[in-house]
Amino acid sequence: MVNLTIDGIQVSVPQGSTILQAAKEVGINIPTLCYHPDQAVKANCRVCVCEVEGNNWVLPAACSQPVFDGMAVKTKTPKVIEARKTILELILSNHSQDCLNCIRNQNCELQELAEEYFIRDNPFELKTKGIAKDFSTPSLVRDPDKCVLCRRCIDTCSNVQDVKALGVENRGHESMVVPSMGKDLIDSPCVMCGQCVHACPVGAISENEQIDELLEAIADPDKVVVTQIAPAVRLAISEEIGMDIGSMSMEVFASGLKQVGFDYVLHTNFTADLTILEEGNELLARLKEGGALPMFTSCSPGWINYCETFYPDLLDNLSTCKSPQQMFGSLAKTYWAEKMNISPDKIYSVSIMPCTAKKFEASRPEMQDSGYRDVDVVLTTREVGRLFRMSGIDFEKLQGTNLDSWMGAYTGAAVIFGATGGVMEAALRTVYEVVTEEDLPNLNFTMVRGMEGIKEAEVDLKGTKVKVAVAHGLGNAKKLMDQVKAGNSPYHFIEVMACPGGCIGGGGQPITKSNAKRQERIDAIYVEDENCAIRKSHENPEVKTIYDEFLQEPLGHKSHDLLHTHYHAKNKKFL
Repeated sequence: MVNLTIDGIQVSVPQGSTILQAAKEVGINIPTLCYHPDQAVKANCRVCVCEVEGNNWVLPAACSQPVFDGMAVKTKTPKVIEARKTILELILSNHSQDCLNCIRNQNCELQELAEEYFIRDNPFELKTKGIAKDFSTPSLVRDPDKCVLCRRCIDTCSNVQDVKALGVENRGHESMVVPSMGKDLIDSPCVMCGQCVHACPVGAISENEQIDELLEAIADPDKVVVTQIAPAVRLAISEEIGMDIGSMSMEVFASGLKQVGFDYVLHTNFTADLTILEEGNELLARLKEGGALPMFTSCSPGWINYCETFYPDLLDNLSTCKSPQQMFGSLAKTYWAEKMNISPDKIYSVSIMPCTAKKFEASRPEMQDSGYRDVDVVLTTREVGRLFRMSGIDFEKLQGTNLDSWMGAYTGAAVIFGATGGVMEAALRTVYEVVTEEDLPNLNFTMVRGMEGIKEAEVDLKGTKVKVAVAHGLGNAKKLMDQVKAGNSPYHFIEVMACPGGCIGGGGQPITKSNAKRQERIDAIYVEDENCAIRKSHENPEVKTIYDEFLQEPLGHKSHDLLHTHYHAKNKKFL
């Protein structure tokens, strides 16, 4: 242990700790910008400078400076405050300052620091690079003039996701974060997962906002606006509007959406249960009749993009099931339209998702098997939070309402789709009972839960041992994919979620500054599962009805037409 003082307060910390870590131990806040708790230390913004007695020449960065025995640190001297203020003024002089028009207004780390350090009249001339916004992808928008060169987005894209869609060009004052393979993001290997949005402290990269498109549809008397809500969204929407995680009930959420102007509120969980029936039977068919193994899940569009880009030779291993979002969109304009006696051309299908890549997925040319575009617009959790704030809804006083009929019922198995390992656990609950014709003694497959990057399990299906694996974050997926590509994978079934933590950490969720927050959401998801009256997908009564009345059977002709698809290799210049 190392003993030191910070602002006169004695503190003892493990050897190798930094000043920033030691300061946190005694409740002293040191401002940071490039620092991120789940990333390597960069020390390139210098906002966290402080004084160390005996060193009059340099103000070290607290995030990178190791402590030593007897060290005396001062974090609030006039010299330190003036240095931090000057650093912030220099950063702001190269930063587009249209805060009122920025998507991160009032949720911006630079804005908070500018207020904290009382920056009013910047002595430095405002001089941005004057680079236009990049709207090239359906999912993400880049605004280079807001970039503060913290490189947090690069760290996430390269080290967590192993995509390397972003890099730095030029040096010194001319440095810029740019797409790695060309002028626009669409030219790079970007998979549109949106993890860069969580990493960015400002508004340099964000989701492609589509609130205006929704409001236009709501205002059109000829459109019937129908929405589906993804399982991870209900937990996080509370957070987005300033409530405790998961504190808004589904009934109050549905009532809020009706207040905004949605005509019908249904749930993606319904098609999550349906996905388990289709995907589980597809796995069993491959095990019995032959087919590419291991089979990979296909719910995460960021993962699909990654596979198409970096592992096109393994596309046959992907489940042919559409994601629950796209299954819902296809059925909304066929089965549900028939049930409700509504012409499909009047239905405006909206999905509320934790994921930015879902915007791209909805725009794919494959996704119109109903004869119409399956999903017309995708809103992220953050966008719905803005919609609620704009509508002035008081959720404390709002009375709840039930979800609408025919595609609103769901089980606990569908709920856990939102967490890493959840799709695998839901599938195992059903596959075990379908094969063994016995009730599971314990529904909780805890071995595939948690934030560990790769998890594995083995399930005995009456003598047939099935080995499964779960990966979240594309860097972890790469390890499993390389194993499969080398021909020595021991697994039969692999779940991959593009985002750390699964959908609860999706690119469209409330800005998430640490994995600890993702774990909180995961914990809340399993509580909801435990509280569901039905916890197995094959026992969902509305799923049983749709097979009886419309689909006939899993993997049947109509299911094949509406609920399954195939994917295609992308440009091989990234390989």
